Amino acid sequence: MRPITQSSKLAGVRYDVRGPILQEAERLEREGHEILKLNIGNPAPFGFEAPPEIVEELRRILPKAQGYSDSRGVLPAREAVARHYDGVGVAAVGPDDVYLGNGVSELISLVLQALISPGDEVLVPAPDYPLWTAQVTLSGGLAVHYPCDESDGWMPDLAAIEELITPATRGIVLINPNNPTGAVYSAELVRGFAALAERHGLVLMADEIYDRILYDGAEHEYAARHVAGTLCLTFGGLSKAQRVAGYRAGWVLASGDRALAADFLEGLTLLANMRMCANVPAQHAVAVALSAESSIEALCAPGGRLREQRDIGHRLLTEIPGVDCALPGGAMYLFPRLDPERYPIHDDQRFVIELLRATRVLVTNGRGFNLPTPDHLRFVTLPEAPVLREAIGRIAEYLDGVRVP
Repeated sequence: MRPITQSSKLAGVRYDVRGPILQEAERLEREGHEILKLNIGNPAPFGFEAPPEIVEELRRILPKAQGYSDSRGVLPAREAVARHYDGVGVAAVGPDDVYLGNGVSELISLVLQALISPGDEVLVPAPDYPLWTAQVTLSGGLAVHYPCDESDGWMPDLAAIEELITPATRGIVLINPNNPTGAVYSAELVRGFAALAERHGLVLMADEIYDRILYDGAEHEYAARHVAGTLCLTFGGLSKAQRVAGYRAGWVLASGDRALAADFLEGLTLLANMRMCANVPAQHAVAVALSAESSIEALCAPGGRLREQRDIGHRLLTEIPGVDCALPGGAMYLFPRLDPERYPIHDDQRFVIELLRATRVLVTNGRGFNLPTPDHLRFVTLPEAPVLREAIGRIAEYLDGVRVP
């Protein structure tokens, strides 16, 4: 019998956040081992609860949300998203410019399927959230990675990005605040991305899911505020700031020159129609979430849990000889570097699996985020301080045993 094989479209596609490392952790758990998980930005398992008004709205609406909705999403939710962006200075947007999805992940897939033809190129940061690279590849395109400078707090170089643009380039991805580095981009840099996209007629895709998770007075600059002459697609949702990752409630907002993008938007609508609609009960959480007073700011302020856990994790990691880490201004991750002279790692996935077996601590390897070098790890800062101390303490002990003197 002929073997049943996976599609050739999957060649080169990777998603290490849920790949072989996690599979090894699950094997160890089946054997009875307790694993300290610092690998996925899922707030709920770490005691971050949803605001009660969101839960109450889902409870109230559930009996009335048993049918399909408009494929773009329920009107009150789309109106709420449009009002939100109007309130932060994005010009002339309305509910017809909003598409709701089963989280940002689904919308990234729909957008890239609608945009990319075989051979098209999309500029994606390195490191990136790996779904972007994977979905560009699955859509038949080529992800061209632009570097971010670790010595400058992981900031991109606009001049270097511009040199990567070719006649095949269709769009540029901006992840701000960044996953996995936690970098928060200045208003000047965001304006530079917008100007670059307009100058070359590129679609600017702004992944801003962490827009409200900010530390030390950092301010988020919305890319859509600065785009008029081309299309801007802004991705946001409730998973992180509202701590309801399991509700799968996300959106993409089209702004800028929609007339220029009419054919693309027709294709996006077609794909939205084909999946019927997003999870209807969760759509009803959007209006409540965007109108209620947010509690995320308190968690990120001095004394707040997210801020304190970031600080503790950063301090403990950088106390390890040969480990350094840029202090993130946003999001919920640390992305430390292991000095290659002291930790000569050639296969970072294998290194992380060996680390997991030895310490029972689960982290993610840097090349899983399309970083070209095998010298970084990504830590999630969601666990409470005692768990972070225990996990990083185990890792420090392990590194002491493998470090080159």
